[in-house]
Amino acid sequence: MNGKLYWKQKLPLLLLNGAGMAALTVFLLLNGINRDSLILILSVWGAVLAACLAGTYFHRKSQMDKLLNLADQLEERYLLPEVMERPARADDQVFYRLLKLSGKSMLEQVSEANREQADYREYIEQWIHEIKTPITAMKLICENHKTEFSSDLLVELEQINRYTEQALFYARSEHPEKDYLVREIRLFDAVHRAIAENRYLLRQYNVQIVLTETDDCVYSDEKWLCFILNQIIVNAVKYRAESPRIRFFAEQSGNEVSLCIADNGVGITDSDLPRIFEKGFTGENGRSASQAATGIGLYLCRRLCDKLGIGLSAASDEETIFRLSFHINDLIRQVQG
Repeated sequence: MNGKLYWKQKLPLLLLNGAGMAALTVFLLLNGINRDSLILILSVWGAVLAACLAGTYFHRKSQMDKLLNLADQLEERYLLPEVMERPARADDQVFYRLLKLSGKSMLEQVSEANREQADYREYIEQWIHEIKTPITAMKLICENHKTEFSSDLLVELEQINRYTEQALFYARSEHPEKDYLVREIRLFDAVHRAIAENRYLLRQYNVQIVLTETDDCVYSDEKWLCFILNQIIVNAVKYRAESPRIRFFAEQSGNEVSLCIADNGVGITDSDLPRIFEKGFTGENGRSASQAATGIGLYLCRRLCDKLGIGLSAASDEETIFRLSFHINDLIRQVQG
């Protein structure tokens, strides 16, 4: 509590008491009271007034500090009226009642917003699953009737499928634990699956794929890992060089195994590199690329990696290298051995 403001607010009371003391002094002097008695009366008045004001100040300060400490300890500060003691003062009870009413109103609105968000997310997930059926059907038709037109159409269908997957994973990224299945997977099995899912895009731009395969296994969710790899592959193609190449290799260091994805594209500028995982950030190359960047892909990769406990980093020099790091503890080493 601000002491200076408190005493400033008490100024009218001090002036009123000063006026009362002055009036009493005049009255007593007119009635012949001696000087010593007058000083004693005024001193007692001033001492009682000072004690009352000081006691009130320290008592109120103690109450306010207790409330502030209580609020600091709460993660959901809107629950403060539920855990604080009911005040004894009549004016404090009015504010306490107002806090309770506002908290209740806010909780109702938050609950309603959460319900609407859950309904919307459920609708989006359902719509995505429904739209995948005609996409798959169109891909089958094109694959069974190979023409130059159908080949171009397959590339576009693959891109549509990627966008729908991105929307689905974005909707689920808040609570991925409800959807993932952690099990032992071979890193390069996930790499082969991601390459197969982007085969038409890679074939269209004649992207050279270089695999340095190992038998490293990790514990993760293959579906979510493939989604992360898809985003990195698509970015590598989007910012490709004249003779595009993507390399996949694994490295081990201590209790970590890392899957590295390197490409020889246009690279990432030093100024953009620290921000590439921010939501909506496109960077210098993203703004100048022929295909408009949204800044969502790498943001989702970071978000999913954080949820799955996967380290994600990027470096750009002669090649742009994205590194996915998986922790391997002693128990997993024994299982793999």
